[in-house]
Amino acid sequence: RPSPCIVLFSFVFFVMAPKTAPVKAAAAPAKADAAKAAPAADKKAKKTVSIPSSFFVSRPKNYGIGQSIAHKRDLTRFVRWPRYIRIQRQRRVLYQRLKVPPTINQFTITADKNLAFQLFKFSDKYRPETAAEKKIRLVKKAAEVEKGKAFAPGTKPSFVKFGLKHVTTLVEQKKASLVLIAHDVDPIELVLWLPALCRKQGIPYAIVKGKARLGKIVGQKTATAVAFVGSDVRAEDRAEFATLVKAVQERFNDKFSQIRKTWGGQQLSLKSRQNQIKRQKALNK
Repeated sequence: RPSPCIVLFSFVFFVMAPKTAPVKAAAAPAKADAAKAAPAADKKAKKTVSIPSSFFVSRPKNYGIGQSIAHKRDLTRFVRWPRYIRIQRQRRVLYQRLKVPPTINQFTITADKNLAFQLFKFSDKYRPETAAEKKIRLVKKAAEVEKGKAFAPGTKPSFVKFGLKHVTTLVEQKKASLVLIAHDVDPIELVLWLPALCRKQGIPYAIVKGKARLGKIVGQKTATAVAFVGSDVRAEDRAEFATLVKAVQERFNDKFSQIRKTWGGQQLSLKSRQNQIKRQKALNK
């Protein structure tokens, strides 16, 4: 039987002795194998590397918050347009969808491009005098009177007449020889009756585009109607004026019976037309 001292010494030696790791001893061959396999892997990697054909590398953009700046887009459909523009567009759509009576629809039948060009070209010759031109004319007249010349009221320069009330008076008195009416007057009731009055009085009239162009003739922003007085037309322009009057007479006054029967509107939207086509195809099957 061993003595207690020998047992105690054996226990202390077993606890304090360094532990051997068999795993580390086995790792040495693994490292050697990895070192041998590394050159072979490098050779394979070198064989698969390819040289890029371009130095410009594509980098996808990120359009998130704080990232790349987004491209410009057409935001027309997302714009909150002013109220007057929305009303204009709604009115245009309503005129296309609803059944428009001939009295209103006649303002969509305007002078063609060639006739309108001739009318506005002729009107430019009879623009009203500006305030500066009127002042020069009156000062010149006053200087003549001051020199001792007898005062004689001279004739005013000939120019086109404008203003709805003034034009109406000239038509009622049958002094107007030609009347030009804007097609886009708002509200339309202001000039709705003027074509009928011109036909009743036997005065040629034309509906032209638009109130801004008529206003440019008379030095205003817009003008609803302008009128030519036959006596104000100069002698050298009477042949041209007669040609224009005849063309307007044939285009508008002589076609009154056709215009008074022509209704407008009743146009379906693109979506409704496509639905009709689909429905018709389904019925034909």
